[in-house]
Amino acid sequence: MAASRNAVILAHNYQLPQIQDVADHVGDSLALSRLAASVSETEIIFAGVHFMAETAKILSPDKRVIIPDARAGCSLADTITADQLRAWKAEHPGATVVAYVNTTAEVKAESDICCTSSNAVEVVDSIPADQEVLFLPDMFLAAHVKRMTNRTNLHSWLGECHVHAGISPADLQAAVHADADAELYVHPECGCSTSALWMTSAGDIPAERTHILSTGAMLDQARTTNARKVLVATEIGMLHQLRRANSGTDFQPVNSQASCRFMKMITPEKLITALQTGQDEVLVDPEIAARARQAVERMVAIGKPGGAE
Repeated sequence: MAASRNAVILAHNYQLPQIQDVADHVGDSLALSRLAASVSETEIIFAGVHFMAETAKILSPDKRVIIPDARAGCSLADTITADQLRAWKAEHPGATVVAYVNTTAEVKAESDICCTSSNAVEVVDSIPADQEVLFLPDMFLAAHVKRMTNRTNLHSWLGECHVHAGISPADLQAAVHADADAELYVHPECGCSTSALWMTSAGDIPAERTHILSTGAMLDQARTTNARKVLVATEIGMLHQLRRANSGTDFQPVNSQASCRFMKMITPEKLITALQTGQDEVLVDPEIAARARQAVERMVAIGKPGGAE
């Protein structure tokens, strides 16, 4: 059906396993968007949330981008609007705005440079040390970057992903104590990421078995680990790809309820409907897309994009 439309199906790591299994490519949002720009197909069916499909359209302006349900939003992207960003910039004239790719096209267009969870430190390090930085929208990723760069002039927006924020330090502590010899993969968006680092410094969990990783880096780590068990602190859809990458390791969630209701709005039935009808098409104003594209291209220019989430 996809071939008859000259379409390629892209699925995010947090999608339902049934969606991941029928997709042509599975990955994080930026990797998929960059792939969308390079494939020969003229139509992109993006099984993910809306800002991801927007990013694909930004990087592939001449292709038709379809999302199976346009209502599939993102609690993190929704924490800041372009108007709010303009007001924040007015309070800090001359500051460099660093936007996580988990933002809308309008917010990207108001930003100077984008980042991913795996290259956020590199992006901020590329900015002169005496330059103020406005980092948005994820406060947990911002805290991680501030900790890694020792930067005192980085200001963070108080946004969070409701799923990652819901993976608490208490969840982390309980999981680690139940499996003391397990490895631990923690996404930097998680509310427990700071606790994980504090627990390693205090000796409560072994530093050599604790890893703060983007989704792409989690997959890389999973392919080479010899661990008996890995506890994973991120959205539970990621477990499907980790288990496919390494069947010899037992991957288990730190919080089994960490499921994104927006990601799960893309069902097999809606995917079939999208292939049959070409709905819902994602459109981005060309002027906004051009400015947002500049912010993404500036990120790529300073180094490898890395994993988007």
